[in-house]
Amino acid sequence: MVKINSLEIENVKRVKAVTLSPAESGLTVIGGRNGQGKTSVLDAIAWALGGDRFKPSGPKREGSVIPPRLRVELSNGLIVERSGDSSRLKVIDPNGNKGGQQLLNEFVEALALDLPKFMSASSKEKADTLLKIIGVGDELHRLEREEQTLYNRRLEIGRIADQKAKYAKELPIYAGLPSEPFSVSDLILKQQEILAKNGENARKRENLAQIEREYNEVSDEMEKLSARLKRLSEDLETARKSAENLRDESTAEIEKNISEIEEANARIRSNLDRERADIEAEDFRQQYEQLTEEIETLRKERRELLDGADLPLEGLSVEGGELMYNGAKWDCMSSSEQLRVATAIVRRLNPKCGFVLLDKLEQMDGDTLREFGQWLENEGLQVIATRVSTGGECSIIIEDGATAELPKTPEKPAWTAGTF
Repeated sequence: MVKINSLEIENVKRVKAVTLSPAESGLTVIGGRNGQGKTSVLDAIAWALGGDRFKPSGPKREGSVIPPRLRVELSNGLIVERSGDSSRLKVIDPNGNKGGQQLLNEFVEALALDLPKFMSASSKEKADTLLKIIGVGDELHRLEREEQTLYNRRLEIGRIADQKAKYAKELPIYAGLPSEPFSVSDLILKQQEILAKNGENARKRENLAQIEREYNEVSDEMEKLSARLKRLSEDLETARKSAENLRDESTAEIEKNISEIEEANARIRSNLDRERADIEAEDFRQQYEQLTEEIETLRKERRELLDGADLPLEGLSVEGGELMYNGAKWDCMSSSEQLRVATAIVRRLNPKCGFVLLDKLEQMDGDTLREFGQWLENEGLQVIATRVSTGGECSIIIEDGATAELPKTPEKPAWTAGTF
């Protein structure tokens, strides 16, 4: 891993002149009051190693007639210099060969120079960065898409099952009825036969009436029409005999039966509807349970995928497309946890880059700061950070753009037992 051995900065932003040899690993804290040039030191390092995209809009220190000058010596032997108003770059390797920005880009991670860019990214972007590092992004996204599809399908099936069950409960149950509706076709056919027979009876009655009318008319002419009267008399006798025992049959009973059958069939259909609704509800419940099992299987695969991945920090994971640390989402992490997560991820983006720049480290208390520094040492990672402080945790202190003298640790007064 490439780290920073030493740096010299002159006339950049608020910096007059600062020389620094950061610790090889762990935490190097640049302290000082607000507005003294601490952040300008980090901006200068980013500009020196990151190139024009990190160049400040006003690089020259206000009031200075001398142009900015930057010199950074790296652990791989490269010496990086930027100087002049045009920020001319010179990169020299241990053999005296010259290079340019492309050589620096091979081992300098952009986010290591601009950690706030990572920290201000969306939750999805942070998660995607982590998945890119551990190489399981595509597979995890596939599992999450399948899980979401199954979840949406299960949700819809569960809703339908509830609707079917509710509908079944609202339907009444009628006891003592067959499982299939009655057939009214036979009764209707019988009704039609009776109606046809009654129609024939009506026709015969009309025929009788007609003959009687004719008989009465002809009776006046009996003498002249005796032959006809005789014939009519015979016809009359025949007609009377035909109509004598005629009896019209009533359809009221059949109509009543039809009405009762329709009512019974309505109840039978209601029973069948309830039975079908119960069956459908149970079927959808079984589908729901099956989808639940499939979702749990996908979630298990996702957990196993992340458990088997080489994560840059223990406790990191991705849930629902969001970055998680020890079960907490980014906005629920403490500021110190966010810094630790961001540092670990950015460090892994380019394993060749062994340093990270951190601004505003005052959000960590003393204990958290020491714990963070110990973690960095264990990881072999170099961090150059700023902190609004002039305490003993500071490696250097900046005052008015220049390196100030570190406060001396007060010595314990000498004393002898029994002497005051």
